[in-house]
Amino acid sequence: MLTLVLGGAASGKSEYAETVSLSYGLPKIYLATMENSGAAAQRRIARHRTLRAEKGFTTVECPRNLGQLNLPAGQVLLLECVSNLFANEMYAAYPPISGMEAAKRSLEGIKAVLEPVTHGVIVSNNVFDDGVTYDPETEDYIQGLGWLNSQLAQLVDSVIEVVCGIPILHSR
Repeated sequence: MLTLVLGGAASGKSEYAETVSLSYGLPKIYLATMENSGAAAQRRIARHRTLRAEKGFTTVECPRNLGQLNLPAGQVLLLECVSNLFANEMYAAYPPISGMEAAKRSLEGIKAVLEPVTHGVIVSNNVFDDGVTYDPETEDYIQGLGWLNSQLAQLVDSVIEVVCGIPILHSR
């Protein structure tokens, strides 16, 4: 079973994804994609580690190039978070690669890490609802992430959007 969990910042999507992952009763891998750089990132990483400390996850940190990982079979994979992975792929060097190229790299990496697992829970951000027009580079990021999320939605069995802590099932 593959599940895509979407939501805005601080929507409760991470907590919901952890709950889904725990429900399978199998060994769990938490694949963390946030770059561990800067005080804000370190605070956020520490908060997430604290929140899942007693939940039995084995944490694997990999901010980009997911295809390099060799994860064990038969486990639950919680991938947190696609938007970080995508940004890391896009902005690994300057100038950044195109949003579409970064999205394709991210998708291939995600498919690779999902291959051996029994269940996968993929978390991504919804950054599409504010109605603001951004500079071209940010618009390229938003369009690339939108394409990536739509590709993931086609790959998974269920798509859940978390709004204010409330999970909403979207069927296709």
